[in-house]
Amino acid sequence: MMEKMIFGRYVPVDSVVHRMDPRSKLMVIFLFVCIIFLANNWITYALIAIYTLFMLGLSRIPGRFLYTGLKPILWVVLFTLVLQILFTKEGHVVVSIGSVKIYNEGIKQGIFISLRFFFLILMSSLLTLTTTPIEITDGLETLLHPLKKIHFPVHEMALMMSISLRFIPTLMEETDKIMKAQMARGVEFGSGPYKERMKAVIPLLIPLFVSSFKRAEELAIAMEARGYRGGEGRTKYRQLYWRLADSLQLVALFGLTALLFLLRS
Repeated sequence: MMEKMIFGRYVPVDSVVHRMDPRSKLMVIFLFVCIIFLANNWITYALIAIYTLFMLGLSRIPGRFLYTGLKPILWVVLFTLVLQILFTKEGHVVVSIGSVKIYNEGIKQGIFISLRFFFLILMSSLLTLTTTPIEITDGLETLLHPLKKIHFPVHEMALMMSISLRFIPTLMEETDKIMKAQMARGVEFGSGPYKERMKAVIPLLIPLFVSSFKRAEELAIAMEARGYRGGEGRTKYRQLYWRLADSLQLVALFGLTALLFLLRS
């Protein structure tokens, strides 16, 4: 199971994207999520695809690893495509099978929305694949630092998000162990009627929740034993450095934004 998931997992590779400042990567992801909604024709989506593939190439993440991790998500993308094709009733009819009619706008919108969803997943996964949880925490805390003036708990918020990302692979590994233990006792997760499969998940959820709460309690005790009392007065062991690659990446993203504004329908 660990080999089939990518979100929340860090892959140590020597690449340009790995060496970038976490602040710039967070800004790039946030801006990308905003500007992808500007794409509404084939040219703009082609530009988005080129930029996404360019970032993946710079990250030097193995293609086989990405493909394996995205397999479950591809089914969700395909399901989204089918829904849009079946329920969008605009344009002229392309295919008519009994009471089911497929319109050209439904096909177009289905492809566009599926691509948008797919690119968002790719870029979001790229952040966790190339940035450690500690770097994400430092980057978030630095970017949200102005909110301290209104007494917003910036450090605690960044720490909470970092711990959540860090424990995704841990929980997946724990789930895998529990599933194997249940299967050794004769539980069938992938066969039988759908109702029986749902019942088989219940013995899996209870020990997973118990293990999660126990792990959270152990983490809290360990943090208190080490004198953690929040972000006030804390210094940083790791310093963040803004490099030329970070500036060039933001310039490229702003250039992409300008092109999307010019070329959108």
